[in-house]
Amino acid sequence: MPTRKPIRFVIVFLLLLAASFNTGTASEKTTAVKAVDSIGMTVSDMDTAVDFYSKVLSFEKISDTEVWGSEYESLKGVFGVRMRVVRLRLGDEVIELTDYLTPEGRPYPQGTRSNDGWFQHIAIVVSDMDKAFELLRKNKVTFASTAPQTIPEWNKAAAGIRAFYFRDPDGHFLEIIYFPPGKGNPKWHGKNAGLFLGIDHTAIVVADTDESLKFYRDTLGMKVAGESNNYGTEQEHLNNVFGASLRITSLKAPSGPGIEFLEYMTPGDGRPIPEDEKANDVAHWETNLAVEDAADAEATLRSGNYSFVSPETTDVPEETLGFDKGFLVRDPDGHVMKVIEKNNDGE
Repeated sequence: MPTRKPIRFVIVFLLLLAASFNTGTASEKTTAVKAVDSIGMTVSDMDTAVDFYSKVLSFEKISDTEVWGSEYESLKGVFGVRMRVVRLRLGDEVIELTDYLTPEGRPYPQGTRSNDGWFQHIAIVVSDMDKAFELLRKNKVTFASTAPQTIPEWNKAAAGIRAFYFRDPDGHFLEIIYFPPGKGNPKWHGKNAGLFLGIDHTAIVVADTDESLKFYRDTLGMKVAGESNNYGTEQEHLNNVFGASLRITSLKAPSGPGIEFLEYMTPGDGRPIPEDEKANDVAHWETNLAVEDAADAEATLRSGNYSFVSPETTDVPEETLGFDKGFLVRDPDGHVMKVIEKNNDGE
C-alpha cells in the first residue's frame, strides 16, 4: 500500500501544525491574574485619611512607607514623585492609600455623580446595616445615597441585599453593604464580633460591558461570578441618579475581592475619565492585580493595544511597596490597574 504513506504523513503534519497554532494563540492573548491583591486610592492628607479609615471604619495599619526616585516616577508616570504609601487591612482585604508629597495633584472633582466614568468605590461588608449607618451618621460622613436601600424581591440575583453610598474626607465614594442569608460570599455569614467585616468588591463605571470583558475576562483571565439588571426607585436612591438603570457584572480572581462593572443603560449623561488624569490626582484609583510574571503580563496587554501609564515593567527596590515588579495600565474606560509580581507572602 505505498500510496497511503504520503497521505498519512500529510494528515499528521496538519494536525501537529494546527495544535501548535492553537497553543501559541492561547499563550499570547491571556494572562492569569492570581489575586486582586489590594485596592488603592490617592489621598490629599495621609493623616486625615488614616484617621478616618481606622477610627470610623475599623481598618488596621499594616505598613507605612515613604519613597521617591526614578523607578517610582516610571511606575506612576509622574515626574518628581515623592509619596507616602500606607496599607490598611480590614478582615482579609487590603487598601493602599497614597499621598503625593510632590507633585501635588488635583482635588476630587466637584459635582461628581455615580454615573461619571471615573466613579469607583469599595464595598465594605457590614454585619448590621442599621448599626453601621448610625455610626456613620454619628461621625458626620457625607451621604451619597439618601438612605440605606434594600434590593427588591423581584431582583432574584440581589434580593434582600442592603446598601448605602457615602464619601470619605477626600470625596472618594464608599459603600457599606449587607448580605442576607444565602447571598454573597459564605465568609460574610461566619461567626464574628465585628461590625465592619471586609471588602467584597470594588465597583467601576464602564461604558460597554462587552468591551470591558475583553480586558478583564479574555485578557486577564478573571471569571464572571454574577450578572444582574438593577433599576427602580431603590437603585435610583442608592446611586442618587434619577432614572438609573444598570447592567451589573461581577468578576472574580482566584483570591481577593471582586471587580464589579456598573454599566448605566440610563441615563447616558455620565462624563468620561479626563484624558489628562494622573496618578497624583485625588480621583485616581489603582486596583492591584497580582500575576506570576509581570513582564509576560505586560507583553500580553501590549499585544491587545491597551494604554499604559508606565513605560515598562518597573523593578521596585527591596519590596518597599509590597511587590517586586509592576506597571500601570488602563482598561478600555481609563480605569487604572497596577499589575504586580510578588516573590514572597509578605504584605
